Amino acid sequence: MLSSSRPTVQDLKLRIGTRGSPLALAQARELRRRLAAAHGVAEEALDIVVIKTTGDIILDRALSEAGGKGLFTKELDLALMRGEIGIAVHSAKDLPTQLPDEIAILGYLPREDVRDAWISPHAQHPLGLAAGSVVGTASLRRGAIVRRLRPDLNVVLLRGNVETRLAKLAGGEVDATLLALAGLKRLGLEGKASALLNPEEFVPAAGQGAIAITARTGDDSTRALIAPILDQDTGLALAAERAFLAVLDGSCKTPIGAYARLEGGRLIFHALVLKPDGSACFEARVSGEPGEAIALGEGAGRDLISRIPPDLFED
Repeated sequence: MLSSSRPTVQDLKLRIGTRGSPLALAQARELRRRLAAAHGVAEEALDIVVIKTTGDIILDRALSEAGGKGLFTKELDLALMRGEIGIAVHSAKDLPTQLPDEIAILGYLPREDVRDAWISPHAQHPLGLAAGSVVGTASLRRGAIVRRLRPDLNVVLLRGNVETRLAKLAGGEVDATLLALAGLKRLGLEGKASALLNPEEFVPAAGQGAIAITARTGDDSTRALIAPILDQDTGLALAAERAFLAVLDGSCKTPIGAYARLEGGRLIFHALVLKPDGSACFEARVSGEPGEAIALGEGAGRDLISRIPPDLFED
């Protein structure tokens, strides 16, 4: 009896590319664990290749000032194009809206909790902090929402990986910070959260909590290998969120939240765009059939564009 001609993960010697931060490695290991289980092979059969990105090197300024989300993906994209790795693993919220033509998103692992975690020894919520307290964050979205709630707080840049930010908080450099609960859970650090913030108030970043997998465009063999571990519901939600960003040309330079979820067989979408200082906020809420995910996201984006003053982001 002839064996199947379809290649296996071992035939392709699939190499998984990732950034080297503890969180990025945890995400790569989660993918490897799921992929090995799906194909009945040992995890050691799949190599994890660490690639340092520009975003890991530049820590003295906000990503919006250094070049945007592509700083976390460019080197991984190049490694894919050169055939040094077969797939790359990303935090979905780090993926630029526009990818190189040679790179395709294969899909996403099941999404983790999308909420932001509030971490502070002084208060259980931004509303409880004393006036003038310092809140550290690398996210324009989080900073703008905090400023919207509490314009009397001092929001400052706090870069570095999760452990670095927690250490700076513990050292008293800031009075509070906000981090994605998903990242804390993947690192076993969810106990560090003082409170979990309502996503209706703190609308998550597009893609927050989801692990994205990219590969070379047209690499059908790799796509077939990855297909068994992809989550359809997460894919639908991310399709809406990324379509919304594409209409707004969303990047690290704009405080944007976008969150889609399946509920009762329908796709529920909520988004907001804020002025960086929190003094203005525009929201959109739509729902529809899951198969209309891209159209829903695009429609919400066009609606907001029609209502946002052109000078919203000017100083």
